[in-house]
Amino acid sequence: MKNEKEILKWLNNELSSKEIEDLKQSEDFETLEKIAHYASQLETPKVDAHAALEAFKARNHSKKKTKVRTLNFKTFYRVAAVLVVLLTSAYFLFYNNTKSFETQIAQTKTFTLPDNSEVILNSASKLTFNKKKWSDKRDLTLEGEAFFKVKKGQTFSVNTTAGVVKVLGTQFNVKERKNYFEVNCYEGLVSVTYNNETVKLPPGKTFRVINGTIENVEDFNTKNPSWIQQESSFNRIPLDQVIAELERQYDLKIKVEDVDTSKLFTGSFTHTNKEIALQAVTIPLKLSYKIEGKTVIFYNYDVK
Repeated sequence: MKNEKEILKWLNNELSSKEIEDLKQSEDFETLEKIAHYASQLETPKVDAHAALEAFKARNHSKKKTKVRTLNFKTFYRVAAVLVVLLTSAYFLFYNNTKSFETQIAQTKTFTLPDNSEVILNSASKLTFNKKKWSDKRDLTLEGEAFFKVKKGQTFSVNTTAGVVKVLGTQFNVKERKNYFEVNCYEGLVSVTYNNETVKLPPGKTFRVINGTIENVEDFNTKNPSWIQQESSFNRIPLDQVIAELERQYDLKIKVEDVDTSKLFTGSFTHTNKEIALQAVTIPLKLSYKIEGKTVIFYNYDVK
């Protein structure tokens, strides 16, 4: 077994490469790794390993000589490992009550909330809430886009950087992206607060804000958003927003050459075929495109 000096140096990242390799050959290295792992999870409190060791030794030396026992360092750091685990567990139990659901590019996921409400996250989105307070306050934060099927009960709130959506029990979709905020009600009644003003949405109604301007939107009669069926649909939406959605669904970087990205697009594109999706967007706008690796360039017909 390695001596305590070398072990303390290892915990403090002070060993040389050769010394680390020697330590890895020790039968106690697995235990040491566990100590280091759990210790790294704790932000506070931090313990001075040297001070703790010296205090431990001093306490033993203060006892009567007939009761003095030689410090077994192997036992010491195993006890330390248990203490670290207990501290970590206590920290997460009492202080870390945040629950998060997240999706990556070109990914959707379905989750069940503590009250059995269902949420489907669109790509590159994140949902967070306090699981300890959920039974008293159904309150969560959304970054991106999600479709909710909310169980009836007390007020259910979805907070975004653009506005707040509140319901009691219903089905609705919230999309909050850069310069874009939209809420669609599919069932029940949805309350949307934007710039300190509240709007009530019955089924088939939409509240949309683009670049800070509230838009008038036609009613719809679908039962859920198209992206759940792997298709993104748009009704008079600026091209830059459509491009951003293409990038999220296909992990692309799209550049434009002399193209007006404020022009409005009405149509849809599939999430299952990149070429067909690109054609579905460019052809109606009389644009063309070329692919260079993961980069796609949009340009006008008369330019190339």
